[in-house]
Amino acid sequence: MGRRNPPAAALRKPLRFVVTAGPTREHIDPVRFISNPSTGKMGFAVAAAAAAAGHETALVAGPCALKTPRGVERIDVVSARDMQKAVKSLEGPDAILVATAAVADWRPAKRAAKKLRKSEIGGVIRLARNPDVLKSAKFPLKVGFAAQTHDVVAEAVRKCREKRLAFVVANDVTEKGCGFGTDTNRVTIVRADGSAKSLPMASKAAVARRIVRECENLRA
Repeated sequence: MGRRNPPAAALRKPLRFVVTAGPTREHIDPVRFISNPSTGKMGFAVAAAAAAAGHETALVAGPCALKTPRGVERIDVVSARDMQKAVKSLEGPDAILVATAAVADWRPAKRAAKKLRKSEIGGVIRLARNPDVLKSAKFPLKVGFAAQTHDVVAEAVRKCREKRLAFVVANDVTEKGCGFGTDTNRVTIVRADGSAKSLPMASKAAVARRIVRECENLRA
């Protein structure tokens, strides 16, 4: 019998993926923090899809109660600055950054060493701007995510141009079955030139496989 041709996926050169996932926590004191509802499901799905496709994969995860996907190196972090440091350590000329993490834009300007009394906090917490993990990262190919409640495509185009991204995966978190904590998502892949391709509602695993393929095609 003649030798079968290998599947197209097997012919692709293995790549190196760095994926960020989950929320960050910005502590006010040891027991209070600023955060968001991200569970990390989308990022963990992307990491799993990249590893399953044969790519070297590192996952930088904020606080998440999820198991590490098979074949993935996991680095756990807490704050935005922790995440920036971890991502920076993984920079390289051959790497792809897929930034799904919901990084807090602000942190308390001062973190107390011990739990504060209510009277010590008062009604105002002074904030400091967090670093932009995605914008500051030095990777030849970067993919961002945009969870929006309105102007989904316009905001994704702005983000794509401002941060010099290959594309942005955008979704409307107010839509049923989309957003934080769900197992499904309906996303639009948006590029800096304003082109947008809307995908049907699918599992986050299926969306993740599509994202990995898009990255593979850009590096082919």
